[in-house]
Amino acid sequence: MIGAGMGAMAAAARLAVAGHRVAVFERTGTYGGGVRRFERDGFAFDTGPGLLSLPAVYRDLFIKTGKQPLEECVDLVQVDPAVRHVFADGTELTLPNASRAGVVEALDATLGAPAGERWGAFLNRARDAWDRSRRPLLEEPLWPDWKVLAERDPYPAVRKSGLLRRKPPTLADVTRRELAEPRLVALVESALLEHGLDPRTTPASAAVLPYMEQAFGTWYVRGGIRELARAVHERCLARRVEFSFGAEVVSVVEKDGRATGVELADGTRVEADHVVAGIDPVRLQRLTAHRLYGTDDVRPAEDTARDGARFTVLLALRGAREAGAVHRTVVHPADRKAELDALAVGPGAGLRPTVTVLRPGDPALVPDDGHESVVLSAVAPSKEVRDDATLTAAYADGLVTAAESAVPRLRERIMWRELPAGPPARCPHPALAGADGRFLYPSNTTRLPGLHVVGGSAHPGGGLPHSGMSGALVAGLIVEGPEFRGSQ
Repeated sequence: MIGAGMGAMAAAARLAVAGHRVAVFERTGTYGGGVRRFERDGFAFDTGPGLLSLPAVYRDLFIKTGKQPLEECVDLVQVDPAVRHVFADGTELTLPNASRAGVVEALDATLGAPAGERWGAFLNRARDAWDRSRRPLLEEPLWPDWKVLAERDPYPAVRKSGLLRRKPPTLADVTRRELAEPRLVALVESALLEHGLDPRTTPASAAVLPYMEQAFGTWYVRGGIRELARAVHERCLARRVEFSFGAEVVSVVEKDGRATGVELADGTRVEADHVVAGIDPVRLQRLTAHRLYGTDDVRPAEDTARDGARFTVLLALRGAREAGAVHRTVVHPADRKAELDALAVGPGAGLRPTVTVLRPGDPALVPDDGHESVVLSAVAPSKEVRDDATLTAAYADGLVTAAESAVPRLRERIMWRELPAGPPARCPHPALAGADGRFLYPSNTTRLPGLHVVGGSAHPGGGLPHSGMSGALVAGLIVEGPEFRGSQ
């Protein structure tokens, strides 16, 4: 196993239970991939995902790999209310967790009728898209005939003036036509921006993203999402998975046209019946002399310079979190078009993005009850925020300014702020149907027999749930062979 990310560990635990001896080689000093933690002066912060959707993925992992269910290994709680939205015009909208009726009621009360009715109709169509795409995009290995998924957007076609639209709509087309109300549109756009997606170029099938959140809820792990990574790692250890940290794989060993092991940076060669790589397929290609993907495959993106990256600011605050504070607040900018343009062409120093403010109110994250741990995040073009120190500082200031509308007396309470070390992490999106396959990911199998790919850069895409799903798919393909078609 190359890498100890969440997808790789999910595959490792399942393979170990199936009777395989599993060895994991991780070049860094710890497990979890992008699920990391920063600690200082008694404060602790999640520097990767701060919330969990679709916890059923990890419940299934723990059921299939041991006697202790997920809830006995971590303290998993629903976040309620799910989110508060603060719009540029000063409107504040608080939405309950996993309650369609409650969301409709909140929309009508805050935005006025027929906001709830419009939202409900939109979510009905999104549910249809979810039902049509769930199995092929989440629960099954990528179809050999993947172009069927690329050519057909599962979002239901809408008749206009008695005629079906011929051009496949983008999500921006759909929301402009079906929601109309700018603040309703902003709800959808913010859900896409969480994944670095531009609704103007994203297929209508991306409507499944806000649908998933409303249908399945938002969850938090007490102690931080890093606790989920710890629990998965401990489950792997309990199943006798072997971990080697600080062990960089420099090549995939091949023999007779098949992957037969890995070579480490110190020259050690480790033989294997199967090699599972939890790394970017582009990087993986450099570790082998074999062509991993052909012209008829979904191929990994070579140029990620314009990919959105998660830009994070960690705040240590003096003073306790006020009563009734909401765990997650999304602060919307006045000019969403400028924000979306910046993702495509690069931002200016004065750009104000959509900012997510996480205030867990978790005693495990602070030195005492007289302090608060807060995480601010936004999506920015990765190249600029990585290469320009002045822009990085300006961007951080912009996030703090936006967060002032979510956290009372924010600036006077700041003791210190930190930016996680290293370049901002990419925020790969889940696989989406339509758009000629531009939003699909490479298959978990490669053209080199015995070599599989797992994690957020392979099918079914990015995010904690999808990484866990990729682990289940890879384990199934190895245990049952190419005929594996997913869980039933």
